[in-house]
Amino acid sequence: MSDKRRTVLAEAAQAMGLPIVEDNPYGDLWFDAEPPPPPLAARAPANTVYLGSFSKVLAPGLRLGYVVAPKAIFPKLLQAKQAADLHTPGFNQRVVHEVIRDGFLREHVPTVRARYQRHRDAMRDALQKHLSAGCRWRVPSGGMFFWLELPEGIDATAMLPKAVERGMAYVPGAAFFADHAKANTLRLSFVTVPPEEIERGVMLLAQTLAQTLKEAA
Repeated sequence: MSDKRRTVLAEAAQAMGLPIVEDNPYGDLWFDAEPPPPPLAARAPANTVYLGSFSKVLAPGLRLGYVVAPKAIFPKLLQAKQAADLHTPGFNQRVVHEVIRDGFLREHVPTVRARYQRHRDAMRDALQKHLSAGCRWRVPSGGMFFWLELPEGIDATAMLPKAVERGMAYVPGAAFFADHAKANTLRLSFVTVPPEEIERGVMLLAQTLAQTLKEAA
């Protein structure tokens, strides 16, 4: 989101008295250009709840996130958290505290970004090499995923078992829509396997799609 759009959104929300939830677990995982600071939470702190996560930049198994919220609603957030799962493990919190208090995270995150960028570039190249012209995607400027739109009429959920049989998997995109889901969409992760495996996975996806298109013809 551009700096100008952030400002407009923050001002409009303040004028309407509309609370904003800024969910930003991937904000530190930028590749090509640092996103414009500051976040909405810094522009409209009285009506913004800011969410972040250590799971994306430190260790997924920690399952540890954080909330920056106005004092007025903090008791309600605490109440909701306790109702959901009683409490985040104290051991996990102490581990993260030890890691971040001496500046390790500031040194660690750039190495994560550099690695993920190499993986993103590998998936970009593989998609360009193997996927048909009927597919569409945008190269992400950060994060962990590519979003793909397959040719019209292809159901990514129905195609998934065929892909798994060939040895690759993806997340069907329909689950990410609030309404009017597009069945021909899917999400690919590029951060958990080496570049050579990324190309193999994309090649297997292309083969699965070709098979599905042939069967539909």
